[in-house]
Amino acid sequence: MPVLSWLLLRGRCRDCAAPISPRYPIVEALTTAFFVVVAVAFNPFVSGTPATALVSGVLVLVAFLYLAGISIALAAIDLDTHRLPNAIVLPAYAVGIVLLGAAAWASGDLEPLLRAVAGAAILFAFYFLLAFAYPGGMGFGDVKLAGVLGLFLGFLGWQQLIVGVAAAFILGGVLGVLLIAIGKATRKSGIPFGPWMLAGAWVGVYAGAPIVDGYLSLVGLN
Repeated sequence: MPVLSWLLLRGRCRDCAAPISPRYPIVEALTTAFFVVVAVAFNPFVSGTPATALVSGVLVLVAFLYLAGISIALAAIDLDTHRLPNAIVLPAYAVGIVLLGAAAWASGDLEPLLRAVAGAAILFAFYFLLAFAYPGGMGFGDVKLAGVLGLFLGFLGWQQLIVGVAAAFILGGVLGVLLIAIGKATRKSGIPFGPWMLAGAWVGVYAGAPIVDGYLSLVGLN
């Protein structure tokens, strides 16, 4: 129990009494809270759910719990080092395809899997073009992460994918403007974009469909 042990040991190592940064229990607590939120949102254990749908739902839940876990890790690392390690990003392609593919197969509907693969390819290509056009503003780590997020968002739907991408740029842009306004950054400052890609993706996961439906209703198209 990392959080509990940190509290009981008063933030110090048991053997040498060296201080342990509060960052560690904070990350553990955030991950736990995130897992609870994801488990509630993707809860497959609904009364009367057919066995095949239950199996599919459990696989989707595990997939998005995995995404939640690496989201916390990647955001923290990118903020510290401006890097998105291949050791975390690249295996996410395999994990996502296996879990989401198995979920689609168990449900008997392969359309979400095909949409997921298309989403991964579209976002990878989009971010690759951005990185090629503006190398100083977008790293290849962002490109690789984009494919992972496209995979998961595409599985849920095009609405989630569109909102997830847009939200990343909106959130990142707002932060950049605020930092410049308070003198903490300039237009040439390097601001890690990975955390905002991840935050935007989760906005897409939870609010993608309502946002798109609300917008279409507002303009009279729904």
